[in-house]
Amino acid sequence: MMAAGNPTIHDVAKLAGVSTATVNRVLKGGYVSADARTAVETALKETGYRPNSMARGLRMRRSYTIGQMLTEITVNPFFANVAQGVENAARANNYRTVLFNHSNDSKRERLGIERFIDDHVDAVLFCTSTDATNLALLDRSGIPYVELERSRTTAAPFIRVDNYTGARQAMVHLVELGHRRVAFVGGDPAIQLPNSRRGYAVEEERLNAYRDCVQEFDLLTDPRLVRLGKYYSMSDTFPGASGYRHTRALLELDQPPTAIFATCDILAAGALQAIYDCRLRIPEDISIVGFDDTLAVCLAPALTTVSQPMARMGAAGFQCALDLIEGRAPLNEQTLPAELVVRASTGRAPG
Repeated sequence: MMAAGNPTIHDVAKLAGVSTATVNRVLKGGYVSADARTAVETALKETGYRPNSMARGLRMRRSYTIGQMLTEITVNPFFANVAQGVENAARANNYRTVLFNHSNDSKRERLGIERFIDDHVDAVLFCTSTDATNLALLDRSGIPYVELERSRTTAAPFIRVDNYTGARQAMVHLVELGHRRVAFVGGDPAIQLPNSRRGYAVEEERLNAYRDCVQEFDLLTDPRLVRLGKYYSMSDTFPGASGYRHTRALLELDQPPTAIFATCDILAAGALQAIYDCRLRIPEDISIVGFDDTLAVCLAPALTTVSQPMARMGAAGFQCALDLIEGRAPLNEQTLPAELVVRASTGRAPG
């Protein structure tokens, strides 16, 4: 039973079954376990203990927790690499991160956002969001958020990679090697553009770079060389199945390409397998370039690819979120450079 008179921090600690140090950490917004935080907050309400520093209310304190909303992390290492960049930056600033994988499902994303709100996270990083209407939940809750790679709303800061310049580097590299018949295997912009709120899509930038280079360098034009679709599907037998199917179709053409630009390393991995199954040599018979630099060094031969600054993107996303939390105004949009890394999968055009 609590002693009569004004409640003290010792009363709160005793009722909550924790130490006074734990109570102090809760009051100052420091990190404690979820169970301990709940016990302390319940005890604070029951005792009525409220120091002057809490006059602004419990909800205004920091939880020192950042929510990360990701997609398809079991399939595409890109998202895990970005998440690692966020976590490293967060840890350096005494924050922790909690992850939720929505698997490109809008309903799951909404569930994850609701959990973040219940957990009182200080901010949320999306890589990537599926639905702008879900983001409105955070707007109503007053929780800031940042979008990485793709943007669904102009209301939040956005950090992206310069996909056009990266894709152009890949194409120029192939042109310099003498390739004139270059195929494009990539994501279909129509799949992403309807949900974009900035007139921008990853797929559109990469495809535009390809088409501009075909025209600029007077490369052979054939609509059959452009293969668009999903990067991968959870129903596929292996992650690179889409790249495999597209490449087999390209190799069956009466004039097959001498080089393939695959706009995702997962697509490129499938393309490599298709080329091997057709008893062709890489790069002697056909060259291939990827995009991301997630699997490149694990493939045989090592893949020439456009490297995305994934860890840097994650760190920049955390810093942007921290600026929002602390009342600073970050840049509304940041563009990070991509860089071609030449390895063993590209060579001189045959003939």
